[in-house]
Amino acid sequence: QVQLVESGGGLVQAGGSLRLSCAASGRTFSTYNMGWFRQVPGKEREFVATISRSAASTYYADSVKGRFTIARDNAKNTVYLQMNSLKPEDTAVYYCAAGSGRYYIHLAHFESWGQGTQVTVSS
Repeated sequence: QVQLVESGGGLVQAGGSLRLSCAASGRTFSTYNMGWFRQVPGKEREFVATISRSAASTYYADSVKGRFTIARDNAKNTVYLQMNSLKPEDTAVYYCAAGSGRYYIHLAHFESWGQGTQVTVSS
């Protein structure tokens, strides 16, 4: 399995921006589909964005489409989540995930997870 470490979370005002990073180690990074998910206390972890191994395909939750951008740099073993126009409802712990299978939309498609990074958006 691959080890994942997220960074870049923090406190930001509504309308602001943050960029999350997820550094991977272990097996070859480029063999994994990557994703970002988020979770608030008392709720299930939810899909935010995913990106295919070659970065040819990306998918976004409707709630973040047009505001968030997922990208990856296979040479640096890193996946990013650029978050713009942040809203208070974006407040959550954000998790990076890696999946080695064919599909990469649902939580079940990812077998490796980071420890999470807190994002708090104040109104």
